[in-house]
Amino acid sequence: MINRRGFLALATAGTAATALAACGTGSSSDESSESKSSGGGAGSGFPVEVKHAFGTTKIEKAPTKVVVVGWGDADVVAALGVAPVAAPEVTWGANANKSTDWLDAQLKKIGGKAPARFSDKDGTPVDKIATYQPDLILGTNSGLTKEQYDKLSKIAPTVAYPKVAWGTSWQESTTMIATALGKKAEGEKLMAETKKKISDAVAKYPELKGKTASWVYFTPTNLNTVGVYTPSDNRPRMLAEFGLPDGDGIAKQTKSSKSFFVDLSAEKAAQIDSDIVVFDELQGAEPSKIKSNALLGKIPAIKNDTFVSIKEQKPSAAMSGPSVLSIPVALETFLPQLAAAAKKVK
Repeated sequence: MINRRGFLALATAGTAATALAACGTGSSSDESSESKSSGGGAGSGFPVEVKHAFGTTKIEKAPTKVVVVGWGDADVVAALGVAPVAAPEVTWGANANKSTDWLDAQLKKIGGKAPARFSDKDGTPVDKIATYQPDLILGTNSGLTKEQYDKLSKIAPTVAYPKVAWGTSWQESTTMIATALGKKAEGEKLMAETKKKISDAVAKYPELKGKTASWVYFTPTNLNTVGVYTPSDNRPRMLAEFGLPDGDGIAKQTKSSKSFFVDLSAEKAAQIDSDIVVFDELQGAEPSKIKSNALLGKIPAIKNDTFVSIKEQKPSAAMSGPSVLSIPVALETFLPQLAAAAKKVK
């Protein structure tokens, strides 16, 4: 399974190509497998059906032991009042529990136990997942292959992503998971509330209006290229939801890509014409090093100091895997940084 969390984490230590090849999230360390679904429990109206890339999954009765294999799926499950029994380890933006602060806070709110954590460094651990005896497996924002899906489906009803691996929006994940849990109305309410939070937060920063932005990455060991996340990735999607689409020039480079990123040679870096660029500040790719680079320094937003270099993993993780739980965190921790850069745009 291609793991975007691994791409982010490994990019800090090696090339993007190495990170993509390794596709990992970290070492394995299981927490208690005694975790049980709790809180409000699943809803009603069963059986329900959920369509996805590999077909249609029928869920006969309200699930009580939900395992997630997708990025952010645990957030949605918990937001709907159900505690997942197991989930992949989080390494990018993780806390000491190999979880996120926003998920832990929600689990505490609903009285749910922390999920057991498993490593998906070497792909989805089907045998390990079977030990949790799930009655529903969710991978709405994942990289599941058809082979992995078929194996998981023999364990329990499994819901994959709607179309493209790792290409699921937070709205799609919320809708699919709410349907699977028999909580469609609750899911719609969560989405409406989240959309309002976004619009209210953006309204506080009029300087964002009319600006463009791109999310890029620099590989510390190879500054001969610059990567740009495409519209199939949730980071540019969230920027667009904040009213900041890609600049016209770079949009031509990314809109036709089927991947979640495109690599440009440093010679073409100046084509990244968005007013603002956002990137994770990695060791070896600090802003000063990017600015002093003869080619990368020609990126307009770098040259004009209208960039956001994210030093903390938490806001980056909240934007990379947006959910109804993480988006409020992004609005609090990331949006002000974006607005500060927008104020510098001339």
